[in-house]
Amino acid sequence: MSARPGQNGRLALMLLGIVATMVSLSFAAVPFYSWFCRVTGFAGTPQTAATSTGEILDQTITVRFDANTGDGMPWEFKPVVNQMEVRIGEQGMAFYEAYNPTDRVIAGTASYNVAPDIAGAYFTKIQCFCFTEQVLKPHERVQMPVVFFVDPEITRDTDTMQVKHITLSYTFFETELPDAQASLSPGAKAPYN
Repeated sequence: MSARPGQNGRLALMLLGIVATMVSLSFAAVPFYSWFCRVTGFAGTPQTAATSTGEILDQTITVRFDANTGDGMPWEFKPVVNQMEVRIGEQGMAFYEAYNPTDRVIAGTASYNVAPDIAGAYFTKIQCFCFTEQVLKPHERVQMPVVFFVDPEITRDTDTMQVKHITLSYTFFETELPDAQASLSPGAKAPYN
């Protein structure tokens, strides 16, 4: 028994619709996952805010700082201090240092997370060098701040109330130079020459 021509056309359209939906969802998955991680702190993704909550506890927590570079990134990158103790709810400020030992201009972007992962929902960054692309000239050394606080809610969540240490980790990856810097990098002529 063979299918009628009209049924074949509907079946083909249905299958085409399913394929188009699956392709669309696959492209939406990455931004949705990124948004989900930022909102929930899932996978150790810190939160962001304009200011702290205002509530400061007497209880302290140790924040450790970790620095890495991705494959092929020639920068030297490290925290200025390896750890600090902060009162929960109080704003803390730490610095990371980056150095470009090469003879060329290099741009970089930092990815970040916190450990343990479950603390990501309570570790909040107010200001961070990771929010923007960084460009270092040859042999340039910079110190970059990160301003943060640990939300007092961490002490009221049964899953996190025993957390005594949080590690903030950054990894710098080389990115393409912005047009303005690329035109002035060694070997390239300045636009006004």
